Amino acid sequence: MVVKTKLRISLLLLGVVLIIGVIGFILISDETFIDSLYMTVITMSTVGFGTLHELNADEKLFTIVLIILSISVYGYSVTALTEYLANDNFFQLLKYKKMQQKIQKLNNHTVVCGYGRNGRQAVLKLKIFNMPYVVVEKNKEILKELENNGIFYVEGDATDDETLDKAAIKTANSLITALPSDADNLFVVLSARQLNKEFTIISRASNESSYKKLLIAGATNVIMPDKIGGEHMASLVVTPNLVEFVERLTISNECSTNLEEILVNDLPEELINKTILDLDLRRRTGCLIIGFKTADHKYVINPDGKIKLTQDSSLIILGKPNQIEKLHEIL
Repeated sequence: MVVKTKLRISLLLLGVVLIIGVIGFILISDETFIDSLYMTVITMSTVGFGTLHELNADEKLFTIVLIILSISVYGYSVTALTEYLANDNFFQLLKYKKMQQKIQKLNNHTVVCGYGRNGRQAVLKLKIFNMPYVVVEKNKEILKELENNGIFYVEGDATDDETLDKAAIKTANSLITALPSDADNLFVVLSARQLNKEFTIISRASNESSYKKLLIAGATNVIMPDKIGGEHMASLVVTPNLVEFVERLTISNECSTNLEEILVNDLPEELINKTILDLDLRRRTGCLIIGFKTADHKYVINPDGKIKLTQDSSLIILGKPNQIEKLHEIL
């Protein structure tokens, strides 16, 4: 901040010296404004061009004073500019602007608001699946951590529309708001839904009373981490073996058994409106179809083979990593 102030002062001083020179030549030499400006500029810049006429004693004294003033201001300006260029903030600003340009070119990415406990977990999962994302955060220390880890970020308040716009919210595929305050999350959801009508919004909530409000505001899903954690701990007491089995059916690509969602719209055109049986995935890949999501967002567990693969529906697939890989190769 001090360095920037010095730069502003140096520019102000240059302007003051220029004004003094123009007014001085007008009064002393009775020159026109253009001629006075010309004399001032060649004097300040010391380029050595000839004067418009032979200078008298008063004009020579004024020119000497103007040259001394100019040299002094130049010295101050060079010092201020050198400090600014040598300051880490200058290069940091250039780096941030370059990153901002890359963010604006992103498409179908995820905007993560808040890099706390839940935000970190969300980013970790997105990173595992190589999905593009941008973190919105205002904590200076966290921003340094994001920069050191090579994570795209936008510095600012997530409740501000301008900040969301810097995160390329209009071209994003989804938004995760994991701020500690339910009120802030509600505000983010409202703002984000106005900026992008189509994308998915996942919001964190701490209180039951916030759950419905966030859905009304435009959130696609609302997650209550404390509630999920409590239910999980109770499940480990009631049905420990079942929980352990379900945990093995993870969407993590580092596990021996994966769950995968396949959008029907992404299938080859000849398979649209065919049946699940026509896919013959069990024989061709070894994968199992354990769920089906209809176009109107209804779930069918262990779907019948006669169900048609209609537009905007999706399949939930269970398989080992090599089976999932084979599935992608075929479909």
